[in-house]
Amino acid sequence: MSKVRRALISVSDKTGIVELSRKLVEQEVQIISTGGTFQLLQKEGLPVTQISEVTGFPEILDGRVKTLHPKVHGGLLAVRDKASHQQACADNGIEFIDLVVVNLYPFKATITKEGFTYEEAIENIDIGGPSMLRSAAKNHRDVTVLVDPADYAVVLEELAADGATTLATRKRLAAKTFRHTAAYDSLIASYLTGEVKESLPDQLTLSYEKVSTLRYGENPHQQAAYYKNALATADQLVSAKQLQGKELSYNNIQDTNAALEIVKEFTEPAVVAVKHMNPCGVAIGETILEAYQRTYEADPVSIFGGIIAANRPIDAATASKMKEIFLEIIIAPSFSEEAQQILSEKKNLRLLELAFSNDAKQSTWKATSIDGGILIQEQDSEKITREMCQVATDRTPTEVEWDELLFAWKVVKHVKSNAIVLTKDNRTIGVGAGQMNRVGAAEIAIRQAGESAKGAVLASDAFFPMSDTLEKAAEAGIRAIIQPGGSIRDSESIEEANKHGIAMVLTGVRHFKH
Repeated sequence: MSKVRRALISVSDKTGIVELSRKLVEQEVQIISTGGTFQLLQKEGLPVTQISEVTGFPEILDGRVKTLHPKVHGGLLAVRDKASHQQACADNGIEFIDLVVVNLYPFKATITKEGFTYEEAIENIDIGGPSMLRSAAKNHRDVTVLVDPADYAVVLEELAADGATTLATRKRLAAKTFRHTAAYDSLIASYLTGEVKESLPDQLTLSYEKVSTLRYGENPHQQAAYYKNALATADQLVSAKQLQGKELSYNNIQDTNAALEIVKEFTEPAVVAVKHMNPCGVAIGETILEAYQRTYEADPVSIFGGIIAANRPIDAATASKMKEIFLEIIIAPSFSEEAQQILSEKKNLRLLELAFSNDAKQSTWKATSIDGGILIQEQDSEKITREMCQVATDRTPTEVEWDELLFAWKVVKHVKSNAIVLTKDNRTIGVGAGQMNRVGAAEIAIRQAGESAKGAVLASDAFFPMSDTLEKAAEAGIRAIIQPGGSIRDSESIEEANKHGIAMVLTGVRHFKH
């Protein structure tokens, strides 16, 4: 690449742009600029040429057209050592542009601010900027392109040394530029697709921004990174603020998200403990302290090294109890000063603060990667009420049992299939998760519950294909069951329940979780 002699600068984010321009002027680089960037550089006393002087054409249509001109794009796309390109530029009075510094209209900032209008969103779709960036990035053999102020220093260092940048740097910056424009276009596509309410388009565009590079993935031999949706909301895990503790791991993030999804089911003070993506304890209480104590008692073995999610602020009394055992993470809407002080003694314990609500929200989409593609589905946000359920047995649940059944149903929804959950007094007492057959899941949950299974309720994430699970439940002393129903052999399970005086209700809703 030849020396950088001419630069085009036009930025919305003006971080560091004056300093960069000043350094370029010191190296005798001519600067061309547009609009607000031109005015800023001129105000700073820097020699700068307005784009209209280069094109011989004024900015028109309220600035919509200013850089879409052969004297701009010819100067960017011309291959320097190709005689025919050199001749075409000479014949048309086109000068090469060696460096492009451009970032785009703030489309994301526009569509995430309160009360923005559709017209505002459309006006903040940049056209000239992406066009210049793509031209420069395509011709990176001869042109250096900058979209991120974080890269200014590297380019200045190379220019100071040789008056030019290295091919390796230009390739890296070109790749970054195409990622930048692709992400920008993806946001626009997502916004407009949402406006026309097209939920599953033929071409799906997703935009994610890196939060951090992780030490490793599920296992130490796997690379991993943490990304967030470019339009993530304030109540989603990626928006959590870490108050203390070690950096989050891949498994930490997965487990914390699982705990958060469960605790959001409850409006009462609730605490969830998760290990390996499944709840090992869930309980509600009059206070968050009571909810935590009851969650701990649900499975005091598995909670060790677990992730805790609470839907109320953590106070000093609750923090003192939590400090008694080894926990990986506690996530809650907030922590009192006293609670933070108490938990700060556990240096490696991660505290995450997230302002989330329990209000029902619109369904969002969930992506799951497979080899060579992804699966997209709506989040399982289906909720049931007592009125939606059908009592299938001779015996109707008591008022206490109804309350317990609905509690158990909220939990089983989030347990890996096949899933069976036993609860008593609004606390889990047995969880059978991820089994290859339903009766196996029931056996695990019943064994964990022990004598507490007597008088408890049972929730199943899917129907009973046979009556064997009912038989196990009856042997354990289960008094009420909630399940989707829908099996061609429902009558066998209903008959078995009636035989033992078990009340059973059908929701008509399945909650498979793979």
